[in-house]
Amino acid sequence: MPRPARLFAGDQLRALRASVGLNQAAMAARLGVSVSYLSQLEGGVRPLTPSVTAALRRHHPAALTDIEDAAPALRLAALTDALADPLLPPSPAADAIARLASERPEIADRFIALHAAMRAAEERLQMVEEQATGGGGRRPWEAVRDWFHDAGNYIDILDRAAERLAADPLETTLASHGIKVRLSDQTIGPLATFDHDILTLDATMPPESRRFQIAHRLAAIAFAREIEDIVGQADIDGGPAAQNLLRIGLANYAAGALTMPYAAFRAAARETRHDIDRLCRRFGVSFEQACHRLSTLQRPGAEGIPFYFCRVDMAGNITKRHSATRFQFARFGGACPLWIVHEAVAIPDRIVVQHAETPDGVRYVSMAKGLVKPSGSFTRTPRRYAVTLGCEAEHAADFVYADALDRRAPATPIGISCRLCPRDDCDQRAFPPADRSIAVDPDVRGTVPYRVV
Repeated sequence: MPRPARLFAGDQLRALRASVGLNQAAMAARLGVSVSYLSQLEGGVRPLTPSVTAALRRHHPAALTDIEDAAPALRLAALTDALADPLLPPSPAADAIARLASERPEIADRFIALHAAMRAAEERLQMVEEQATGGGGRRPWEAVRDWFHDAGNYIDILDRAAERLAADPLETTLASHGIKVRLSDQTIGPLATFDHDILTLDATMPPESRRFQIAHRLAAIAFAREIEDIVGQADIDGGPAAQNLLRIGLANYAAGALTMPYAAFRAAARETRHDIDRLCRRFGVSFEQACHRLSTLQRPGAEGIPFYFCRVDMAGNITKRHSATRFQFARFGGACPLWIVHEAVAIPDRIVVQHAETPDGVRYVSMAKGLVKPSGSFTRTPRRYAVTLGCEAEHAADFVYADALDRRAPATPIGISCRLCPRDDCDQRAFPPADRSIAVDPDVRGTVPYRVV
């Protein structure tokens, strides 16, 4: 008797968890699995097991029915994606893939699992290599950053609570909690200080930054219980420092949701075709804040366009990142030098655009802008950095910046970082790829003194 076919339902499990407002730790406890195992289920690395299916039937019967009803379509989509991997030979015809998925589902599932395991192994190699070349162990900041990434950069319970509270003016609501706001007359000091019911803000901050700090303090007070529940259930290493960073990050997330309420912001983004400057004027936020908020619009049933977003400093370090797309970032250190964000750092207040292709064959359209945060004093150096926002090319019609691109021209070939990029013909390569050998010919000199083999 053939073994029953297995079912991979990562996207559906992740959407279910978001819809009920649970983080991974709480959902893992409900399903009776570890957090790491749940992460593998949601990532499509592992199929649903009988015990997980039983737990879903007990706690979420309607969701399980939907998953089981969609099983053939889920299997076909997963198999099609796996076979389309550019590292494999050309994919079979669509009708052949459909026959395999329907007539031999156990073989289809095994191939899907093997492909997922291959990708997981590549990611582990990436992490090991990057840590060995300067990343070190995972620091509290990195642990919190990865926590938000695993959560899909969308925190349903905070997002909805903030949306309900956003109707009233921020300072009025903060005052209802007995908090007063004053501006500091110091030329050098912290951006914000909260002490004895007084929120003191750096007067040199732009108005939108002061407004965000007010929203942050309001969120920390109004949603204190929700934030503590999330922190208490978070499976995160790094000790008290990581927990405090997570508290700050959650309050920042809620502040973004307060200043840019989900439904209104998503509607305005679609109306303006994601024109950042128009969104900034409409919601009274900064360019970076609007870009970051666009990357969080992943509410189940009301998703926005999947974007990647990151911030890069003058040295090329990625200081903030999230991807709702297949786009991957270097976990440590700099990024691909061909990526347009590096040009944007050098040219403040100018938007640059790019049509790029990553080694997996996926094409992206992106915009980047260099920003300068004034210091308020000649004695303090302004902070200079760039932010970038991008989506897969299939969404170009809804991304106003793509209008400036000739997408018939060849896309710029970019990678994650030189040590992780498989391209063997890049003139900008700084280091050989970590998993490839090199050949050196003393009598032949190219742009680099070796050839990747």
